[in-house]
Amino acid sequence: MTGTARAIVSLPPPPALAARLFARLGRLAVPAVFLGVWQFASTTLLDDTTRVLLPPPTAVAAAAWELTVNGQLLHHLADSLRREFVAFLWALVAVPLGVAMGWWKLVNDQLDPLIEMLRPIPPLAWIPLSILWFGVGDTQNQFIIFLGIFFPILLNTIAGVRGVEPNLVRAARCLGGGEGAVLRRVVVLAALPQIVTGIRVGLGVGWMALVAAELVGANSGLGFLINDARTLLRTDIVIVGMIAIGLVGLALDLLIREISRRALPWSRSMQR
Repeated sequence: MTGTARAIVSLPPPPALAARLFARLGRLAVPAVFLGVWQFASTTLLDDTTRVLLPPPTAVAAAAWELTVNGQLLHHLADSLRREFVAFLWALVAVPLGVAMGWWKLVNDQLDPLIEMLRPIPPLAWIPLSILWFGVGDTQNQFIIFLGIFFPILLNTIAGVRGVEPNLVRAARCLGGGEGAVLRRVVVLAALPQIVTGIRVGLGVGWMALVAAELVGANSGLGFLINDARTLLRTDIVIVGMIAIGLVGLALDLLIREISRRALPWSRSMQR
């Protein structure tokens, strides 16, 4: 049998193809209804004055196209992603710190009171002080993002280290593993799924904190774009910025999940 014949034979029957296509299109039913109701309400129920406050999806799409063509959307998006990435690299210090706090009781006893005092303070509460410290610019934004990413990674790392199966540690020590080898080759690897979960949560919190920081302390970025459009009463651009924030947040989460599935194939929680 030739390759073409095998491909034809392996294709699912038309009813199966139709059912699969219908199932995929069915996922778009709620968004389609939402957009339809939004379009109807904005164009029919609102007058010209109030329509400025809630433009229809068609106007939002036109604004998105305009911002894409002139490069503004990509420029602000790139600046926001750069700040998020730099702050994320700094926040990775939470991994070794969390391992130390989860593994050594002395380290945890010394640092836990300070961590638990700082952790409940929202990143947004640091914005006035961070502006006084760093001024308006990237450093101030990155500091706010760092606070949003750091604590979720730290807490999940501590929980992951403490949740390692004790029998694994005992078995490694019985086989002659020293403290450093057990920590690197057993504890950290066993805690990796929980650490990745902390990274996922931290990136999401940091992304939200970034936008809030850019609203008041930046001259570029998606938060700046939204605030600048607000002053011009361009609610269509405001909504474009909000949609961009949501889509990028979703893309970041999907990226981390895909990397986790490939890097940690032995973890059931990463395969969901």
